[in-house]
Amino acid sequence: MAVAVSKAEQCYEILRKGIMEGTFAPGHRLVIDQLVRDYGISSVPWREAVRRLEAEGWVDIVRNAGAVVKTFDTGSWERTMQLLARLEGYATALSAPNLSPEDLERARTLNKEMAAALANFEPARFGALNREFHQLLCSRCDDERLAGLVEDEWTRLELIRRSAFWYAPGRAHASLAEHDGLVDLIEGGADPDMIETAARRHELNTVTAIAEHEAQLAES
Repeated sequence: MAVAVSKAEQCYEILRKGIMEGTFAPGHRLVIDQLVRDYGISSVPWREAVRRLEAEGWVDIVRNAGAVVKTFDTGSWERTMQLLARLEGYATALSAPNLSPEDLERARTLNKEMAAALANFEPARFGALNREFHQLLCSRCDDERLAGLVEDEWTRLELIRRSAFWYAPGRAHASLAEHDGLVDLIEGGADPDMIETAARRHELNTVTAIAEHEAQLAES
């Protein structure tokens, strides 16, 4: 028997999907009256949904403006990367013993496809393949809550990049080499702590590279 979805949950899903897909871009005002007219749902569920999105960090309530889709900055990106590094490191370590030879072969294929995208100057494809690579390595962690947290932070990361994308020169190539090293560890049956450390360090290396690149730009 299907469970009825509340109006507030419907509103939440509409707004969250719109934010994820860019319909409601960073800085977009979520006008309750307009949402009521567009979707035929009364204002109370919309307000509940907005409060939930605010609590989750997707929306800011701005004085005299109302609900505004959050605009992310460098600090937000770094905080998200720090959290993702820890969550994903743990999820990868839990997943590693359950990854099949076919999973690992797929991971290597994805990494080769990323290298091709990089050579062909296809940053959007590179980013999509990178996310798929990381999702695959976490996919067998058998912890739905942890998997959901990892997915949320990846989504947040993509939104931040959409509002202000930047990348340190050379970091993408180094990232591919680290991917190969991570798959090698998993394939070789390395200790879970070693895998977790390697996965976490991989994400944090990007944070370090960006910080160093920005410092160089500031000095020039």
